[in-house]
Amino acid sequence: MPGLVSVKTTPASTPLRIFLPENSQCDGSRNGTPQVQRRMASPSPSTSTSRARPSPDRGSGRKKTTPEKTAIDESSLDNPDLGPFLLKMARDTIASGDSPSKALDFAIRAARSFERCSGSEPSLDLAMCLHVVAAIHCSLGRFEEAVPVLERAIRVPDLEKGSDHALAMFSGYMQLGDTHSMLGQLDRSVSAYESGLKIQTETLGESDPRVAETCRYLAEVHVQAMQFDEAENLCKKTLEIHREHSEPASLEEAADRRLMALICEAKKDYEAALEHLVLASMVMIANGQDNEVAAIDVSIGDIYLSLCRFDEAVFSYQKALTVFKSTKGDNHPSVASVFIRLADLYFKTGKLRESKSYCENALRIYAKPVPGTTPEEIANGLTEISAIYEAVNEPEEALKLLQKAMKLLEDTPAHRSTIRGIEAQMGVMFYMVGRYGEARASFESVIAKLQASGERKSSFFGIVLNQMGLACVQLYKIDEAAELFEEARGILEQECGSYHLDTLGVYSNLAATYDAMGRVEDAIEILEYILKVREEKLGTANPDVDDEKKRLAELLKQAGRVRNRKGKSLENLLVSNPQGMKKEGTKRWSGFGFKT
Repeated sequence: MPGLVSVKTTPASTPLRIFLPENSQCDGSRNGTPQVQRRMASPSPSTSTSRARPSPDRGSGRKKTTPEKTAIDESSLDNPDLGPFLLKMARDTIASGDSPSKALDFAIRAARSFERCSGSEPSLDLAMCLHVVAAIHCSLGRFEEAVPVLERAIRVPDLEKGSDHALAMFSGYMQLGDTHSMLGQLDRSVSAYESGLKIQTETLGESDPRVAETCRYLAEVHVQAMQFDEAENLCKKTLEIHREHSEPASLEEAADRRLMALICEAKKDYEAALEHLVLASMVMIANGQDNEVAAIDVSIGDIYLSLCRFDEAVFSYQKALTVFKSTKGDNHPSVASVFIRLADLYFKTGKLRESKSYCENALRIYAKPVPGTTPEEIANGLTEISAIYEAVNEPEEALKLLQKAMKLLEDTPAHRSTIRGIEAQMGVMFYMVGRYGEARASFESVIAKLQASGERKSSFFGIVLNQMGLACVQLYKIDEAAELFEEARGILEQECGSYHLDTLGVYSNLAATYDAMGRVEDAIEILEYILKVREEKLGTANPDVDDEKKRLAELLKQAGRVRNRKGKSLENLLVSNPQGMKKEGTKRWSGFGFKT
């Protein structure tokens, strides 16, 4: 039975290298499908889902040549020997570092030959060749063109014809998932991976180690999509399979526990996360993996910080810092990442001078990066530092760092998710400094990018709509703000539920906006619901509950004033003194439940 093994594209992946068999017949392990070399990466807490686009010109240092067209008569495509020959030509072209366009031409011709020779019968050779065509499209950065090719490749195999066909279909789904992921289409990516996992499980059984690898891979994708319950279930299944088939305290189990810790941390189950990390660290120590132990120490420090166990957090960070400096050098990005965490810790403990000092140390490293440092690493670091400057009430400096981060990232499919996150944060910074027009433009740009990638129903999309609504209120565009809040409400109700804090925040914003528009009854209805939920969840003595009671009482009082009504909520949406808007606007939001 062939091995059904998932492959992964990582943010730091090298350009795709496609390995083709010497002949067109399927053999046991490779089964006639293209093997794509990729490196596995440990999961990152960031939601961000960025993956590096392979370089479209591997031979950028050499003179570009015009792709040669091989003159082949259409009738010769019926020759059964032509497909394998052209596929070998494609392989040789890739191996020599020649033009990928020429390799693509060979592969497309090979696919046509395989299709004509196979007739109406399912052909594994054709499926394999289409996988190669799609991989070359991806290497050229043409991810949109690779999608229909892979969808066609998936339709070629016939599951009733055995495990070889199952492998071909599985590989197609996994490659399709990778391609959607590179385009930032996480929902479609997850769907493709789930289809591949279903085929693999049906072929190999529930407890096969190769199924565990795919489960773990899909769990990481769910983490990137912030679908933590699904990720937790898959990771638990992976752990169970590895316990059954691997030695006790194996490296596979350690990797599973690190991912499980990440999921538990995201779900705020910090004690469970700490337990998984400690067990993973013990395994790595036993295997002499010093750098991995240091990376786990950083994660342990993060958990201690979340638990407000600051001394233990400092100890974990300092342990990791010592190892990184001794093994990677003082100016490595890993060192800078620990500096950022220490800066965050000292900010939270009120030691602002030490916090800023660590930020400056990290910025010095990013200003003169060591060879091998990727733009993505620097951009992520600058984004994290900007969040600290925002927290210490230096929004202008935070905004400069975000703008620097944006300049480092090319507008490619691999970076679009990261760019959207940075641009949304820039919108928040513009709002904080009173540049509401630029804030609205930033949010509008993010919304357009999310719509283009098919992510109109994600919770992040709903949150950005809410933020754009707030900017519109400050620009006196109340009707537009109401439309944005209403759309955000519908999305967050679907994605997060009616009781979620983000959803309640949008309810509160919408109620205030309705009051400003004169729709008092609608505002009262929403506030009554908010008050009911907050009393159930927080208790009647909570300050937030008192605020909602005061708001509701005020509106109920106003509802009796049919003609001579004053829009009190509008005064809290927009201050009457334009000079005071920049300084006081943000504070007034929080008093009336606005989420910024």
